[in-house]
Amino acid sequence: MKNHILEGQTLDWLLSSAADALIIVDPEGRIVLANPPAERLFGYPNQGLNGQMLEMLMPERFRSAHVTERTNFFSQLRARPMGVGMELRGQRSDGAEIPIEVSLSPLETDRGLRLVMATIHDVSLRKRAEQALLDSEARMRAVVDTAADAIITLHDTGAIESVNPRTEQLFGYKSEALIGQSISLLMPALSGALPGDGLTNGARHELAGRRADGSELPVELSLSKFRVGDHRMLAAVVRDITERKQSEERQRALMQEITTANEELTNFAYVVSHDLKAPLRGIGSLADWLSHDYADKFDAEGREHMRLLIRRVHRMSALIDGILEYSRAGRIKETSTWVDLNALVREVVDLLAPPSNVEIIVTRPLPTVVADKTRIQQVFQNLLSNSIKYMDKPAGQIRIDWVKQERAYRFSVADNGPGIEQRHFERIFQLFQTLTPRDQVESTGVGLALVKKIVEMYGGHVWLESVVGAGSTFFFTLPQHTPAMSMENQA
Repeated sequence: MKNHILEGQTLDWLLSSAADALIIVDPEGRIVLANPPAERLFGYPNQGLNGQMLEMLMPERFRSAHVTERTNFFSQLRARPMGVGMELRGQRSDGAEIPIEVSLSPLETDRGLRLVMATIHDVSLRKRAEQALLDSEARMRAVVDTAADAIITLHDTGAIESVNPRTEQLFGYKSEALIGQSISLLMPALSGALPGDGLTNGARHELAGRRADGSELPVELSLSKFRVGDHRMLAAVVRDITERKQSEERQRALMQEITTANEELTNFAYVVSHDLKAPLRGIGSLADWLSHDYADKFDAEGREHMRLLIRRVHRMSALIDGILEYSRAGRIKETSTWVDLNALVREVVDLLAPPSNVEIIVTRPLPTVVADKTRIQQVFQNLLSNSIKYMDKPAGQIRIDWVKQERAYRFSVADNGPGIEQRHFERIFQLFQTLTPRDQVESTGVGLALVKKIVEMYGGHVWLESVVGAGSTFFFTLPQHTPAMSMENQA
């Protein structure tokens, strides 16, 4: 049925007040009227469209075909949309193309003139949004297809809707063999409805997976919910954790080996200590008896030999004790308590009884730390003993100082002794290493190695600065706040 329209000022007012772009065309394709939105849309202001051919508003490649379409439309004159679900392009005055949708309505004037009114919508924004969505979906699909993990989408019933290539590789199925199947085919523990079993809370769960050949593999599963329209869906990310499980098993086996080795080492240290020190005590007693009761029978060379024998027996006994202490450090349960370092250092100095030519100075009151008292005592005792033992100055001086750092205390023990060449800085902290022949200075080579092990056991580190001929400074750090707990037995 044809619509009749008003003419004159009333029609002009209706067109100009419309928000949509409206164009009225006669059977020859000439534009009779175009409202301001249409002029703005195509870039022809001030009634620049009136009297122009309609085909000028479309790209040239479409114009000849449109003439035929326009002729057919006027022969039928029925309302219909254009551009819905198809690519329809308009062309602005500057030549730029725009995507549009057009609805056509036949009109007839009171004078019997047949016309067509075109309502035109610019769908550029929608097209850009659609393209952005397509691009996003393409990028997402690329990510899913190249993901290192198996990604499976499921219906809330547990039926598989889609899988990525990694799923096929991991489980040995082609995608078409999985679509519509229950997820329990791949992970038997997931039989039944998924949403109610606590798996969709964002946590990761370790399960047994089953391949197409029936073999099992350990997997880690995480599930998340999403919606597609009215449909509730699940996304399952499945990771093969075979290597991790094998690594954990190797680590457990290694820890068991270490535990066994440490237990054997502890037993060995005690046995060696007992079995070696017993004959040493006999040798020492015999040497002392000979040196006293037969002193008048020895010449100078014999007396020197006896002196060396007794010193080496004592050195061997001290070496055994040092090895035993070194093996115990960090492996035997030790109780951490608050330790007043001022009192501890006084006890160490009294125990060492330095000679009169060596002065030990504590520059300022020392802090209180949380540690095993015996271990910290061994640190100060070995450092001070080392400085006293190698002092070569007639007026020796040893200074103990400390500074508070951000998270630790840094202690220093400085002396004005002979100093150490830089090339020996690492070597002196190694077990059994000494820089002076043992017959010149009694040393087991264990003391500084024990200091390093104890300090590192508490999370600190130890180092040395020295100038040959001017002295050495040993530094070590201890945490300011050590948890009030016993040192765990690491055996």
